Amino acid sequence: MTPIQFTPILKPVIWGGSEICRFKSLAAKEDGIGESWEISGVEGNVSIVANGVDKGKTLDELIASYGDELLGKAVFERFGNTFPLLIKFIDAKQALSIQVHPNDELARKRHSSFGKTEMWYVIQADKGASLYAGFKEEMNAEKYLQSLADDTFIHSLQKHEVQSGDVFFLPAGRVHAIGAGCFIAEIQQTSNITYRIYDYNRKDADGNPRELHTELAKDAIDYKVYPDYKTDYQKDAAEIQTLAACPYFTTNLISGKQGEKLQHLIHDGNSFVIFICLSGKLQLADNKKNTVEIGQGETVLIPAANSSSIQFLFEEDSRLLETFIE
Repeated sequence: MTPIQFTPILKPVIWGGSEICRFKSLAAKEDGIGESWEISGVEGNVSIVANGVDKGKTLDELIASYGDELLGKAVFERFGNTFPLLIKFIDAKQALSIQVHPNDELARKRHSSFGKTEMWYVIQADKGASLYAGFKEEMNAEKYLQSLADDTFIHSLQKHEVQSGDVFFLPAGRVHAIGAGCFIAEIQQTSNITYRIYDYNRKDADGNPRELHTELAKDAIDYKVYPDYKTDYQKDAAEIQTLAACPYFTTNLISGKQGEKLQHLIHDGNSFVIFICLSGKLQLADNKKNTVEIGQGETVLIPAANSSSIQFLFEEDSRLLETFIE
């Protein structure tokens, strides 16, 4: 197997902006694109291979053909034929609804689905842009329902003004929302289960209030107040830094200067590895000497059988996210 790239699945939505096509250097520039699903195994939105001998095949077909050679032995034993991660770029011209995702147990019981733990990396943000993550004051189910009834729920949330490079880890149960002017990379469990809690009293295209999931969300929310919701790390550090580590994914930030080479030893082939290029351009070589060039806005999957050692050649100053499952 060789490094695999996929055709992005573009999602036009009412809150979408104009950055995704520009950021990804797509020939057809479209406005109103809120999301680009870079790698997806979600039913009805399964990614299609864009390069190599398997071009035109779906991600599901790759897993059926290659199994643990693609996913890794440990990942294949744990998830079977289901690809466990969903990789996205998100461009919010308008604020997204306040929402929460259920954990594995609740999602399995209600929807026969995985739960959704995720993380955000803020690629760029308009001046003054913000997002919500977590509570800033004591909350419980009773107060939650009352605050929705009297339209004060949003005031209980922790608001974070953001800038490029900010990182937020969002375990299932954490209330959150992306604000207007935020452009982010999102790594999440393979799940499309979202409970919408509050939507600023907006109307849909037909003039009706958007559907809310008040009761479903009540039992999914983690009501605890935590001391900090933003991930602390050194944004300007040159070394590889871990931004998130949980049972569902580990994500590192890798930086390099033009002309530099970096040999990166990852693991023993128990997981595929995904690289998401945030800026610049570089060449990747896997442990079988297969090479691929990726630039800003591009994503590549290295099969587990090829992923134990990766060499980077930075053609420009570059930053990329690396994610895999431990």
